Amino acid sequence: MRIDKLLANLGYGSRKEVKDLLKSGVVKVNDQTVKNGKEQVDPEKDTVTLHGEVIEYKEYIYLMMNKPQGVISATEDHYEKTVIDLLEMEDAVYSPFPVGRLDKDTEGLLLLTNDGQLAHQLLSPKKHVPKTYFAVIDQEVTDADVKAFQEGVTLDDGYVTKPGMLKILKSGIRSDIELTITEGKFHQVKRMFEAVGKKVVYLQRISMGPLRLDESLELGEYRELTDEEITAIKEVNTK
Repeated sequence: MRIDKLLANLGYGSRKEVKDLLKSGVVKVNDQTVKNGKEQVDPEKDTVTLHGEVIEYKEYIYLMMNKPQGVISATEDHYEKTVIDLLEMEDAVYSPFPVGRLDKDTEGLLLLTNDGQLAHQLLSPKKHVPKTYFAVIDQEVTDADVKAFQEGVTLDDGYVTKPGMLKILKSGIRSDIELTITEGKFHQVKRMFEAVGKKVVYLQRISMGPLRLDESLELGEYRELTDEEITAIKEVNTK
């Protein structure tokens, strides 16, 4: 890979800015100053430094975030804070994007990556990737609701959902539930409960395919996926 392309891919500026950076003599490859942007480097073998700091190059980045309320699942917005705004610059330079979306007032597991092929596979309706949510409902959830969700409910636009697996964790004036669905319609969980005359008052995604939310992550925190998690999520592509 050309050194100018590597630096540009990592967000160190436009082509002209990277060219000026190289000319200034602050970039070294294996302790040798490099000023020619056409110089070839092997990110896996060569040590590249900028101002004496080692640059770590990765083609893809995979991040698990515990998304907080009040933040939108987008890469940029002129008015709202986005999940990208929560990233450190060293991760943001890889230009990751959220895989799917969580509503502004929904918390929990969000995968961010720059691996477009993986994102496409995870979001493909043909893959039926299960997503599990924890929710608090404004009234009692009954066995009749469990049965209705198993059969699929009719949303406000007439769409009949695929079967959902509803589990009642605590029933009462307010109910705690877990719901697993294999679709991603707009506001789907909320609309499914509205279809049976109930309202979601709190919603958190706890899993997506083989990925489960790391409970040690505080709201707004994130971490890179482990090698095992990356392998597991990529296996979705082969099923």
